[in-house]
Amino acid sequence: MKKRNLFIACILLTVSILSFNSSHATTPDPAAKPILTGADQLDKYLPLLKGKRVAIMANPTTIIGKTHLVDSLQKLGVKIVKVFGPEHGFRGNASAGVHVADETDPASGIPLVSLYGKKNKPSKEDMADIDILIYDLQDVGVRFYTNINALSRLMDACVENDKEMLILDRPNPNAYLVDGPILDMKYKSGIGMFPIPMSHGLTVGEFAMMANGEGWLLNKEKKCKLTVIPVANYDHDMPYTLPVKPSPNLNTQQAILLYPSTCMFEGTYLNHGRGTLFPFTVLGSPELKGIYSFSYTPTSIKGMSETPLFMNQECFGLDLRNYDVEKLRKSKQINISWIIELYNAHPYKEKFFDGKLSKEMNSIEIQIGVGEFRQQVMNGVSEAEIRKSWEPGLSQYKEMRKKYLLYP
Repeated sequence: MKKRNLFIACILLTVSILSFNSSHATTPDPAAKPILTGADQLDKYLPLLKGKRVAIMANPTTIIGKTHLVDSLQKLGVKIVKVFGPEHGFRGNASAGVHVADETDPASGIPLVSLYGKKNKPSKEDMADIDILIYDLQDVGVRFYTNINALSRLMDACVENDKEMLILDRPNPNAYLVDGPILDMKYKSGIGMFPIPMSHGLTVGEFAMMANGEGWLLNKEKKCKLTVIPVANYDHDMPYTLPVKPSPNLNTQQAILLYPSTCMFEGTYLNHGRGTLFPFTVLGSPELKGIYSFSYTPTSIKGMSETPLFMNQECFGLDLRNYDVEKLRKSKQINISWIIELYNAHPYKEKFFDGKLSKEMNSIEIQIGVGEFRQQVMNGVSEAEIRKSWEPGLSQYKEMRKKYLLYP
């Protein structure tokens, strides 16, 4: 009877997934099969979890259809012993950069272990009572989006404690874009840990295979025992609309697609939409008054940005909310013209890249990942020449990347 009930539950869940993905996953051809994430394909990984003690790295993007993966697997009898939570927390209600405490999830009763607080990696004790660790977080394909750093630390913990990792892969909405300078490792930081470009063109499954294959884990002699459930009916050039926002400040598809180009403004003395309901789609400063007519005023928004740069001050600058993101897709390039334009327009150029002016601001070197970009912009170097300086590293990366691709 139990087996029959489990079979029926799987059937119902699969029908719900297919229905949900048909309406939310974007594919170029309306007649094409719907994109199915790794999590959607229960038949591929439920047998791998049978009789095992399971931990899950999860946040609000960890879903099957419209239901959280944790809730779905619990109903199917999977023994989930704990959940690891990343930046913003398991339920996604913590602001960017705010430390998250351990707790018990009120909905499921499962212990939540924060990896964005007192520690950023599971301890030996955390790993002792599990057999397999599932990683299922939506990524956006950019070096300074910290999920891949959390993934590498989980892989390290699995190697150190001889545990298996299962990655339920998801599409990268910016997978078409492989661009930007390769991180100079002397600028390694919490927002850049690996020698990859700003927009790396990988899903998390592909990145994990690369980290394993290129010896980027702490123990360079060993590899993580890794199983990846690939996305079905997917390739890197497919547009994909995320059904759930991946983090509080990436709250629209426009923000997600502009993010590879606009997040670099965290290395400038400009507000990039934090403190508004449309972050990463507007750029401005009070000091650009009279130069730009568009304006907005950042405020404190709980759960998004509570102390944004230029809080309660009217900022003037660029409104990219209606920018045609297909231009980025056609060019297959990060847009660096906006940062050049705003530097040239700024009346106090000595402030533009001054990280001392904002305690929340990264230096442009940490953000971009190389040392010469600041001087190139200040010296009026052309966009073409700046791009040329990213070679041969970018081309070498693209060639290396081919070894790890799961999708056309």
